[in-house]
Amino acid sequence: MILASASPRRKELLALAGFDFQIETAAVEETYDPTLPPEQIVMHLAAVKSAPVAARHPDETVIGADTVVVLDEAILGKPHSEEEAKAMLRRLSGRVHQVYTGVCLRRGETVVRFAECTLVHFKVLSEEEIAAYVATGEPMDKAGAYGVQGRGCVLVEGIEGDYFNVVGLPVSRLYDEIKKLGG
Repeated sequence: MILASASPRRKELLALAGFDFQIETAAVEETYDPTLPPEQIVMHLAAVKSAPVAARHPDETVIGADTVVVLDEAILGKPHSEEEAKAMLRRLSGRVHQVYTGVCLRRGETVVRFAECTLVHFKVLSEEEIAAYVATGEPMDKAGAYGVQGRGCVLVEGIEGDYFNVVGLPVSRLYDEIKKLGG
């Protein structure tokens, strides 16, 4: 099995679940049609990420994944600056948002795509809390400017759905889909 992602969080989740895998990525352009619904966008990006790796390993199961944070139908990607991270956290403060993860499994000619959505309830954040969290540097490589599995856990009041989906990979659903593929 090959994980077509450099995400340390996805690597950790697959290892935690007991999967035997290696990591191989490909440089791809992550473009998409912004008029598509979020679940279509993440499935498309997961397919784009997995395709070149699967082409090199047609007999292996290749896993591609992509995660986005959505608030008010707008995708919040990874912040490009501390100010952008603070602005994202202000927008999320006291609100409920969605986290979508799309997965694309490939083995030979077989392609399975799916997406999971989890609702995340943020507590109301003070400017001091936002500044202190951004100062840790943790938000800078995370969609939506937070990591629920790290220090960002204190920002979240509750989750409806798959916690691991918020981290970056819906592990239980992935397990079920791999079983259907016979692996």
